[in-house]
Amino acid sequence: MTAHITRPDYIKAVFERQTARAIENLELYRQAVGDKVVAIYISGTDFGTQRGEFISPDMYRELYFPFHKRMNDWVHQHTNWKTFYHCCGSFIAAGVDILNPVQCSAANMEPERLKREFGDRLVFWGGGVDTQKTLPFGTPEEVRAEVAERIRIFAPGGGYVFNPVHNIQAKTPVENVLAMFETVKEVGRYPIANDSR
Repeated sequence: MTAHITRPDYIKAVFERQTARAIENLELYRQAVGDKVVAIYISGTDFGTQRGEFISPDMYRELYFPFHKRMNDWVHQHTNWKTFYHCCGSFIAAGVDILNPVQCSAANMEPERLKREFGDRLVFWGGGVDTQKTLPFGTPEEVRAEVAERIRIFAPGGGYVFNPVHNIQAKTPVENVLAMFETVKEVGRYPIANDSR
């Protein structure tokens, strides 16, 4: 973390090389599979925590944004693929199409606000049920209620791929996992109206 202040040129040099290699690989993927790809994972480097950003937005824009934008731009200019970006916290100008996870318990990640402000520009891949509280520790009824509510918020108009907030943790009750899948099957079919419950 101190390198962001003491060695920003080093970080830029590393990401310059990584981005050049990533674009070479993207071209190879395009040649190999063409438009059989629907979404491609662009970055798993998490710049957010559950309480905010790891670094300031200005520092992100200076050190990382140009590289993320270059990769997203290449994909959008050369393919019809969608780009998938992982970030656990409180991101869109770099050209990302898909956000995962959608960690609704993190700062500034309220489902209604996300859908209202970014629903026409981002696909939300996740956020279906909290994997830190509700899914491992709630009752099946609480799981059903949260899953139905998240589908009601995120799904109308499209742009939603149901998935739990994150990976299902060990020792999560099987009954809760089944309640999640059953609820998705019951209420997660399109078309979904804003007022469906």
